[in-house]
Amino acid sequence: MKVLAIGNSFSNNAMTYLSALSGSAGTPMKTINMCIGGCSLRTHYINMLESKEAYGVQFNGYGTGLVLDLKQGMLSDEWDVITLQQVSQLAPHYETYQPYLDELAAFVRQYFPKTKIMMHQTWAYEEGSPRLFNVAKYDTSAAMFADIQASYQKAADAIGADGIIPAGAAMLRAVENGIPNVHADSFHCNAQGLYTVALTWYGYLTGKPVADVPFNIPGAPLEENEIAIIKRSVAEVLGQI
Repeated sequence: MKVLAIGNSFSNNAMTYLSALSGSAGTPMKTINMCIGGCSLRTHYINMLESKEAYGVQFNGYGTGLVLDLKQGMLSDEWDVITLQQVSQLAPHYETYQPYLDELAAFVRQYFPKTKIMMHQTWAYEEGSPRLFNVAKYDTSAAMFADIQASYQKAADAIGADGIIPAGAAMLRAVENGIPNVHADSFHCNAQGLYTVALTWYGYLTGKPVADVPFNIPGAPLEENEIAIIKRSVAEVLGQI
């Protein structure tokens, strides 16, 4: 399977271990992340119009040093799935998605009419963090995520997306099920979060049971009880339990 993300640091988080994790489960996956940190759908749209060479390229979880424009990255291969997402602070607010999302989806379909377009549902900020209160303007992570979830559903409906990868739901469920924290700096992923989102992408894209995945993080493995909680959380979100 070949998967291209048009995103930012949150898609970088999602793809850090996705290729290695899927390979460990016997399902090879080529992943490319076209990344600008903090990039919104509006900025992606402007970059598309201007053919701006501004995207760092992450290949199978590793930086390449390449800097390309969107079209160059897209045309580097044929893709089974291309994902789109909104920047985290705007993700709860659907009015910020349009008209940029419609135009980006049309751009993808112009070159890849048979490729599946999916929305990457991003996640809420850490419970109790200043960023949650001061940047997102929410009292709880659950409240922020409720608006994120609703906005991604509207976005998927608007462009006729082939699916929504429920990474945000899995992150929240992992905390609810006993992982103390899935955030590194109140909004990006720590190791537990990286495992959670990679496993969610794998399970959603392949339809295969996440309980069977043998992967652990190389060099800094998670505890087995943590992996068990994450697998149960992702399986619940994906409807595998």
